[in-house]
This record gives sequence, C-alpha cells and structure tokens, in this order.
Amino acid sequence: MTPSSPLLLFANGPLAWGLAACGVAQLAKLVVELVRHGRWRPAVLIETGGMPSSHSALVTGTAAAIGWQMGFDSALFALASTVAFVVMYDAAGVRRAAGTMAERLNALPASEGLAPLKTSLGHSRLEVLVGGLLGPLVALPGLLLVGSPLQLAQRLGWLPPLA
Repeated sequence: MTPSSPLLLFANGPLAWGLAACGVAQLAKLVVELVRHGRWRPAVLIETGGMPSSHSALVTGTAAAIGWQMGFDSALFALASTVAFVVMYDAAGVRRAAGTMAERLNALPASEGLAPLKTSLGHSRLEVLVGGLLGPLVALPGLLLVGSPLQLAQRLGWLPPLA
C-alpha cells in the first residue's frame, strides 16, 4: 500500500471509533426522546443539543483511542485532549449561553418576516459529561476488539492483506 492510498483512511482506528462513538450518541438521543417524552422523533438525529452530547463523545472517543494507540504521554494525545476540553467547554458554556440568549430574543415582540431563533444550541453539563464518558466506552473496546475498519474488512475476507 502506497502512502497516498485512499485505503489508509480506513486504517485509522481512532478516527473510525471516534465517529462510531458520535453515531452511538446520536442514536441514543432517539431512545432518550422515546423514554422522556414517549414519542419516536427521528428529527433528534439532526438537531443540536440533547442527551448525550455527540460532539463530546466524538472528541473523547478519538482522544482516548489516540492515547491507547500512540501512548498517553504522546504529544498527539495531549493535543487531542486539549481539543476535547475546548469542545466540551464550548458546548456547555458558550453554545448554551447562545441558546439562552435566543430564548430571550424570541420572547420580544416578533418582527414581521423573522422566524424565531433556534434555542437548543448547547448542552447541560450532564449531557456533556455523559457524552464525554460514552466516547471512550465505545472507542476503546472497538479499537481493542475490532481494530480499524480496514482490519475488520481484511478479517471478514472483504479485502486481501495489503502489503
């Protein structure tokens, strides 16, 4: 396999499992919606906010997988962890504050032709925490038991071993 082979993207276990953790968090929102409100509402899959934070699951899952693969003392793990903290702080702080501001603006007398602002922009601290814990809970077992998507495809016989 040459260094520029497009298949190398599928050899990236931390990326794949971080994205898988994000997907699991998004799917969990369907279950939470069903339990909390008694309704099946697939629209939660494309909405921002909600329990659990899929962004938190993505960044913590990716950071944990990088740490496991490259070492928890590596500079890349330090960078991934720093990005994860910024994303989670932003979700529970800045984006949450923007949602609160949108609620207040929506309470003002409406101007003609303007749609109400979206208010569910951020997450509560609990939503961020649950997403942040979900990330490594999905990514680490996936990385350890399955490996990368490329390794899985090779084990299943879909691809020959690449030289």
